Amino acid sequence: MNTIRIKRPQLLGRNHVAAAGPLFHGSSWRRAARSFSTVLLALSIVSIAAIPASSKDHRQFASLISRLSEPGGYFDSDNLISNETSYLHVLGKLREIGVHGGVYVGVGPDQNFSYIAKIRPRMAIIIDIRRDNLLQQLMFKSLFERAHNRIEYLCLLFGKPFPKDKGWEQRGIKDLADYIDNTASDQKLFDRTVKETAHAVQTYDSDVAANDLEVIDRIQKAFFASGLEIRYSSHFRPPRSIYPTYRDLMLERDLSGNLNSYLNSEDDFKFVKKLEEQDLIVPAVGDLAGPKAMKAIGAYIAEIKDHVSAFYTSNVEFYLSREGTFDKFAENVRALPIDDRSVIIRSYFNYYAPAHPQAIPGHFSTQLLERIGDLLKQCDAGNCGSYNDIVTKDSILLQ
Repeated sequence: MNTIRIKRPQLLGRNHVAAAGPLFHGSSWRRAARSFSTVLLALSIVSIAAIPASSKDHRQFASLISRLSEPGGYFDSDNLISNETSYLHVLGKLREIGVHGGVYVGVGPDQNFSYIAKIRPRMAIIIDIRRDNLLQQLMFKSLFERAHNRIEYLCLLFGKPFPKDKGWEQRGIKDLADYIDNTASDQKLFDRTVKETAHAVQTYDSDVAANDLEVIDRIQKAFFASGLEIRYSSHFRPPRSIYPTYRDLMLERDLSGNLNSYLNSEDDFKFVKKLEEQDLIVPAVGDLAGPKAMKAIGAYIAEIKDHVSAFYTSNVEFYLSREGTFDKFAENVRALPIDDRSVIIRSYFNYYAPAHPQAIPGHFSTQLLERIGDLLKQCDAGNCGSYNDIVTKDSILLQ
């Protein structure tokens, strides 16, 4: 197992104080001890300050977005929602092998929130080659901060009035979906939400420009127009019926047959909401095989003395392998601090040939797990030249 160990920096002045210790007596020693304690406190404050602290101006949050990002690129999809019906199939195994805490890294839109809710990381970083995804994540952040609970969040997302009756925090996820389906949209409420979202995202990141606000407006209108029927779609091609709707994803089940998205549990929702409110879900723009962003993420996680618990890559590795840049991706992964439980969560789509050995009947996608250390060993041995090898060798059996 290749484990990247983070070497803790030596405390400034430690050797000097230790060597001089015998020369101090009485009050001199007490003064030296107080000075040393001051150094320790200062270093502790520096370490804490490395994690973005929520504030009205969100300056640390915006600074970290800039630090972790690189110029964006193109992908032929809006990717407003996931197209992976299997996305919850890894949850049982994640729990079984003890993937918990640390820093979560992922790509894409809100399927990340279900992984975050179950892994309970210290913070999350969501990187995507599309700047549009960063803007969508800022939109989500604004809705999480305004909503008190799951039903209010869904109402804000889809332009519905809040229910007048109480007790929605105890209602099941099917009740939430039925409310959104059966409640008339409110254009004035939606228009107000669009304006409030635009204001909020500009406070999160001063680099958000007028054309960015147009992108967010387009994203919000897509959710408003389609409701729970919204699907993943590619540019220049209509949505495919095999892709799940938002409703389908809400009501998906894990391999034990349990409803388990972050919207199924008020506790899970509020964990994600808390991270959003504390500026601890940080979106970034970057290519997983690019020159800056991934290495910057690795350096930052090492700086805060933590490790990657899970890295959700969707099927990005397919494109990297096809484009001949997988070796650069592996080099970037090597820069991430990990432990022996750190995993990659990936998706394999069953139109690739051959079908994956872990494919589940009735699902267009197959969710997979592999320990990051095993992937690095595999690449070291020269066995990362084939995408099929990448997603089958050392893949953890989920059942």
